[in-house]
This record gives sequence, C-alpha cells and structure tokens, in this order.
Amino acid sequence: MPRVAADNTPGSPADVDWDATLAFRRHLWSWGLGVADAMDTAQRNMGLDWTATRELIERSAAEAASVSGRLVVGVNTDQLDDDVVPIERVIDAYVEQLEVAEGAGAGVVLMASRHLARAAQDPADYERVYRAVLERATGPVVLHWLGAAFDAVLDGYFGGDADTVAADTVVRIISENRDRVAGIKMSLLDESAERRLRARLPEGVAMFTGDDYNFVRLIDDESDDDGVIRHSDALLGAFAAFGPLASAAVQHLDRGDAAAYRATLGPTEALARQVFAAPTQYYKTGVAFLAWLNGHQASPAMVGGLHAARSLPHLSEIARLANACGALERPELAAARWHQLLTLSGVTRPPAVAR
Repeated sequence: MPRVAADNTPGSPADVDWDATLAFRRHLWSWGLGVADAMDTAQRNMGLDWTATRELIERSAAEAASVSGRLVVGVNTDQLDDDVVPIERVIDAYVEQLEVAEGAGAGVVLMASRHLARAAQDPADYERVYRAVLERATGPVVLHWLGAAFDAVLDGYFGGDADTVAADTVVRIISENRDRVAGIKMSLLDESAERRLRARLPEGVAMFTGDDYNFVRLIDDESDDDGVIRHSDALLGAFAAFGPLASAAVQHLDRGDAAAYRATLGPTEALARQVFAAPTQYYKTGVAFLAWLNGHQASPAMVGGLHAARSLPHLSEIARLANACGALERPELAAARWHQLLTLSGVTRPPAVAR
C-alpha cells in the first residue's frame, strides 16, 4: 500500500505505507490464514521495484515471526535492469533474491521469470536454470507456473503448451529435484490443465491452486479423470479480497463439512471472477479497492498509479458482488466510501454495469 501523499506515479520508486501494509498482513494472520507476499503479479514488474520488494520481504518476515504467522515470499529476477540477459545472469539474479528471502527467514515461492522466458531456447534451458537455483536453496520451495493471462511475456513458459511440452518439463524439474520442491502453484486459469498436472506430481508434492476462477472445486476433494480423489491447496490472490470468508470455508473443510464449505466459498467465486477479469494483470486494483472499502487502507491508491487501471463500472460490479457474498466486513463504512468515490467521480447515481 503506498503512502497517500507519495508520488506513486508510473516509473517512480515505490513509496510504501509500511504501517498499513503490515497491519493488513496481521489482519489475514488473525483469521488463521498464511500470507504469500512479494509475489503479486500486478505489482512486481509493474511498479514495485526491487528495493521496495526487498524491504517488504524483510519487514513481512519480521512481522510474521513476531505473531507466529505463516509466510512465503516470491523470488524472481526483476532486479535486473536489462530485459534480455544471458542464462547465467538469470541464475545469479534468482540466487540473489533467494538468499534475501531465506536470510529473512521466509518460505520461498520460485516465481516465473520474464528474463528466463526471453532467454530460454528450449525446455533444457528451463531445467538448467531451475536445477542451478534449487541446488542453492536451503529448504524445499514452491514453484510458480504463471500463465499468459497474467503476463503475456510468460506465454509458452517451460518451453511449450501447458498440456504437452511444458507439463513434461515441469514434471522433470520436480522429479529431478524432489528433495528441494514442496509443491507447485499453478496460475493458468485452466482447471483441466491443473487437474492433469496434479495427477502427475510425485507423491508428497503439493498442488497449490492459483486458479482464481475455479478454486471452489479445485480445493475440495474431488475425483479426477483417472478416478483418484485429489485436491489442490489454496495459494490464491483472491483470498486477500475476502479473508474472513476464506478462513471460515477452510475450517468447514477441516471439519469434513463440504456442504458448508461450498455454501460459504461458492458465492465468492463470482466476485473473484470479476476482480480477475481480463485484462487479468490489473486484478490488484480490485483487491486494493476492496481493502479500502473494508477499512484496511486510507485510500484505494496503488503503487505505480494502478488504481486507475479499472473503470468505475467494473468497480461498481465488484462492490455489488462483494455485498452479495458477504465480503464487506463493515458494510456501513463500505457504503459510505463507495458513495464518496461516486461523488468524487461526478456520479449522482450508480453507473450501469454491462452484463
């Protein structure tokens, strides 16, 4: 979250409101949720520079330790100034961030790298890079497969189509580095591809869903095409938008009450689909907007000016769906803030929403 009075225009160094940022993490921890930090695809590579990212990792890790909160952080290569670099520089950049994250005491999510996507010529290059980085990890990490819906530069990541070459590459990387990989977060927004890959994972390797469109079914125990009951664990940006509901739903599952789980979490999927609607890389605008409506930040402003990335009708539908599924934690405050935004925007009645 940026400071309200900061110069958070595109291209400016991120000026973060650390008190509000850490308070929101404490809010999520208070509901029994873990936090995946410094890996938001709508901020890293789009305004949150490495200097601010490093500070975020270190501050969040210290805060997590103080409240016994669960934390993983993203490790990437976005400190590199050049878009195109040799493979060896990609490895070095990954290792630099890996050492920062592990040095802070945080768990690691090895994110998909734009630099690797540009430098890799074939699946073997991906295997080489991941092998070299995983060799330097002091404990098991989570891999992250991010799709082109979130970042067009990552189209064809791991060397090909998700269901063929790329999936084979992922399985080889995990199998060859089994003791260093705890799981993989799959963010392709493709339920079928996620189900097929999780059926191929070695025993003990977790599938973490990043499918913000289809998470309700993927998290629940269901039979895959081969007849085996499986589930994906949740590692979802959408949960930041409705943490209390996500917490309640997971507790229902822990008690074996699948019906209550679906009744609680099911209505949130329509909200998530709106927040993550194309162009999906701007989803954080909706997350920040909801955090503001719920009183967790002083304004809906974002680093890099990305609060302007969504239209008023889009935000109006988010507000409506959040109210419908119970995601407004303080409805009176949310209503007052929404009407303030409408007035500021020159709207005397709610804008029409395209359906």
